[in-house]
Amino acid sequence: MKIVVDAFGGDYAPSEIVAGAVKALQQNTDLNLVLVGDKDKITELLQQLVFVSDRLEIVHAPDVIGMDEIPTVAIRTKKTSSIVVAYDYLKQNDDAVALVSAGSTGATLTGAVLKLGRIANVSRPALAPILPTVNDRGVMLLDCGANADCKAENLLDFAIMGNEYMKAVGVKKPRIVLLNIGTEEEKGSEMIKHAHELLKQSKLNFIGNIEARDVMRGNVDVVVCDGFSGNICLKTIEGTAEILFGEIKDITHASLKAKIGALMLKKGLYGLKNKYDHKKVGGAPLLGVNKIVIKCHGNSKADNIATSINQAYKLAKKQLIERVKEEVESKGKDEK
Repeated sequence: MKIVVDAFGGDYAPSEIVAGAVKALQQNTDLNLVLVGDKDKITELLQQLVFVSDRLEIVHAPDVIGMDEIPTVAIRTKKTSSIVVAYDYLKQNDDAVALVSAGSTGATLTGAVLKLGRIANVSRPALAPILPTVNDRGVMLLDCGANADCKAENLLDFAIMGNEYMKAVGVKKPRIVLLNIGTEEEKGSEMIKHAHELLKQSKLNFIGNIEARDVMRGNVDVVVCDGFSGNICLKTIEGTAEILFGEIKDITHASLKAKIGALMLKKGLYGLKNKYDHKKVGGAPLLGVNKIVIKCHGNSKADNIATSINQAYKLAKKQLIERVKEEVESKGKDEK
């Protein structure tokens, strides 16, 4: 199995990306990787690491698309950038099954649609991160920013794709909910009400609406929303967690007594931090394009890159793309 890695995308590229790729190679004996970026720099980094050389290929790409560049313009004009070359390789090689990048979100999403194309019958692709939950099951939130404006039919597609993803990772009957301002069926905008009706009529295990405060309680598996609401929900969760952990750190360093107390709670505090660390769950899949695409957080380091590559590897093994293609043909209208 071959996975393409954008070696020059991300805040800590290329060193952390290359290190993460090597770690993933060590963890999977039937995995082959293609590192895309400046060949000389990648080669220099690899000389400092232990890896199986016959399972790693380097494809030269001297340019990088920056976070501040307009994605559509950059994808069309920067033909030798690492993300464009990576997509070209992925599209042209049937044995390449996935791409992993920590680079520009806009460029990664735009490149996926322009280079790989949407799966037939998928109205729009969706960015779908897995969030940590109280019970460690994890919950998928989609869309989280790929589509600011949506129609009800788009949300039905998101639900179908999220359902297939969760089944691919072992959830037998995913519980699907719709993000809303209340749990009552009559709440929300006209679009949300229409989406509720479509989901209710589908064969999916749709159990109703959910409020943002309950997303991480672990009682559901897939939360469906438009990209505008989803991105706000995601950023609010991330920001709140960052503030709370910062406050805890300040409190535990405020006095000698606090430091002693923190020492006694050290194991529990580290466990809590690790439990809600988004870097532990891999990247966000972009569902709805013709090959697997995993978008990592921009500040991802080696461990998260390795986790994201493993995530792509497992999804390819479970034939996620084929499963989504099969399900979206019916648009969820089969009998329950």
